[in-house]
Amino acid sequence: MIDRPQALERVRDLFRTHPGVVILGPRQCGKTTLARVIASAESTYTIFDLESPIDVRRLSAPMRNLGALSGLVVIDEIQRRPELFEILRVLIDRPKATTRFLILGSASPSLVKGVSESLAGRVGFLDLGGFDLRETGAGSQDRLWLRGGFPRSFLAPDDAASFGWRRDFLRTLLERDIPQLGISIPAETLRRCWTMIAHYHGQIWNAAELARSLGTGETTTRRYLDILSGAYLVRVLPPWFENLSKRQVKAPKVYVRDSGLLHALLELETGDDLLSHPKLGASWEGFALEQVLTSFQRREAYFWATHGGAELDLMITIRGKRYGFEFKTADAPGPSRSMRVALQDLQLEHLWVLYPGSDAYELDERLSVLSLRKLPTLTPMPLS
Repeated sequence: MIDRPQALERVRDLFRTHPGVVILGPRQCGKTTLARVIASAESTYTIFDLESPIDVRRLSAPMRNLGALSGLVVIDEIQRRPELFEILRVLIDRPKATTRFLILGSASPSLVKGVSESLAGRVGFLDLGGFDLRETGAGSQDRLWLRGGFPRSFLAPDDAASFGWRRDFLRTLLERDIPQLGISIPAETLRRCWTMIAHYHGQIWNAAELARSLGTGETTTRRYLDILSGAYLVRVLPPWFENLSKRQVKAPKVYVRDSGLLHALLELETGDDLLSHPKLGASWEGFALEQVLTSFQRREAYFWATHGGAELDLMITIRGKRYGFEFKTADAPGPSRSMRVALQDLQLEHLWVLYPGSDAYELDERLSVLSLRKLPTLTPMPLS
C-alpha cells in the first residue's frame, strides 16, 4: 500500500471546521482504503459499505441506527441510498452533536444534488483521484504516466497485468457502475463516445464533429460528455477569455483524466507503444496537467488560446496572481513566440514548461523549464 499523506492531512483539516467530510472520486481510486486509514486512527468508529447487503440491512432504520452512534461514522457508496442525505442533515444539526461523518461516493447526479440541497455548509469536500507523483515518488514518473494512478493498475506486477486490469475496469464501469448511477445509456454507445474523446484528448471540444461520428445530435453528445465528466472520468477544461484585442477560443478542451485509462482506450499497452503513438504529446499534456492540479489543489483552472495561434496549456490563479504552465515532451524545450505572447497578454507572474527530462533551467526572467519530477519543489513556494 502507498501512503497518501496529503489526502489524509486534507481530510483532517476539513474536520477541524466541518462535522462531515465528503470524499468524491471515480470507482477504485482508493476512497475506501483512505477512509479505513482515517478510521483506524480513531478510538471509536463505525463503517457502513452500502454495497454490502448486511450493511444495507443495518441501516434499515437509519435515523435510529445512525443516531445512536458516536465517534466517526463512515458511509461508503452513499449514492446507493440518496435518501440518507436528509437524515444526515438532521443528525449533523443536533445540538451538541459530537458524531462526525465521513461520506464516500462516486459522482452521480443524485449524489451531487443530495449534497448540495441537504448538506450545503455542513460538510467539506475532497476530490480524490488516483496516485500522484508526490505519493509514488519522482522515480516512478514513467510507470505512473503509462499505467495511470488507479492503485490496482499502478501496483500490478507488470505492464501486461496492468493493461488487463484497465480493460476489465473499463468494461465494468460501462456495463455496471454507470448504470447503477441511474444512467440508462447502452454501454457500447458510451464506450464509443469515450473512445472518440480519447482520440480528441487535449483538443478543443467539437460537439458537431463528434455527433456526426456517433450518428447522434449535439445535445445527446454533450449529455454523454457530462456523464463521463460527472463520473470523474473526463476533464472538461474551460477556456479563459477576457477583453483583449484578439479573437479568443471560447470552447473547452477535453481530456481523459487518468492517463492509464487513456492508454487502454487507445490500445497502448507498453511504453514503446506510447512513445511511437501520434498522441504521445497530448498524453503527456493530460498527465502533467493532472499532476499540477493535484499538487496545487486547484478546482478553478483554464487554458487560453487565440485564433491567431497563441495559446497556453494551463493557467491557475493563486492569491490573485496568475501562473501559466506549458507541457512539452521535447528533450530540451525552448522559448516560443506563443509563450511570450501568453506572458504579456495574460500578465502571468511566471510560466513553467514541464517536460519528462531531469534538468531545470531558466529561459527568461519569468519563463522556466522544469522537470515534472521536481514539481513538488514549487509547492508551497514560490506560489504561496
